[in-house]
Amino acid sequence: MNKTLAITLMVIGGLVLSALLFGAGLYVGRSNLGSVGFASTGMMRQGNANQGYSMMGNGYNMMGGPATVNSKPLTVAQATQAVEGYLKNLNNSDLELKEIMIFNNNAYARITEKSTGIGAMELLVDPTNLNVIPEYGPNMMWNLKYGGMGASNGMMSGRNGMMGGLNTNAESASSTMTVTPEEALTFAQTYLDKEYPGYKTATDADPFYGYYTIDITKDGNVTGMLSVNGFSGQVFLHTWHGTFIEMSE
Repeated sequence: MNKTLAITLMVIGGLVLSALLFGAGLYVGRSNLGSVGFASTGMMRQGNANQGYSMMGNGYNMMGGPATVNSKPLTVAQATQAVEGYLKNLNNSDLELKEIMIFNNNAYARITEKSTGIGAMELLVDPTNLNVIPEYGPNMMWNLKYGGMGASNGMMSGRNGMMGGLNTNAESASSTMTVTPEEALTFAQTYLDKEYPGYKTATDADPFYGYYTIDITKDGNVTGMLSVNGFSGQVFLHTWHGTFIEMSE
């Protein structure tokens, strides 16, 4: 199996997993912060219109499901080297590594555009083999410029989208969203207050093309993250990281 085919299969697998996660539930928080209810599954919903569910799933702990690998967590240096190699292969000089977060299940990387400072994509690094893949969930489904559902400069080359197709709309994707950073933080905190009392959002909402990603803390310490759609206010909890270990910005 050549390298291109292997990458393509991994991307397809990621898209399938994202679709499954998306189907598991989305949380909609745009319509009415004062109207909050719970589904029989324990998932939270909010508002009177366009209701949906959070990506919760029974059996997950606060910031991730059971560990999927039985390997030693990566170091910041290992994750950085892997991500830098991935970015080099994209051949896009406007992309840079902004943040690395190490969890026991994987390493997370936030990639931004040098020219705008806006988030371009989120990546995961597998600790068993140092493979770098696009993160599941919002990064694939909500990212209007670099995401996997037919976006842009993509995750596999400097010009094409993740699946090899050029999306002509992606180049004109705007960073402007109807949900402000302050509103995104409010939606996220309301979600946490109902589902995980005692957990707090970070003070900043990192913008991407179409959504925000926000760190979650407990007693002042980072525990994980969630994303908020920049147009609907849907909240999507990242459940695949596991236990937070360290970060580097």
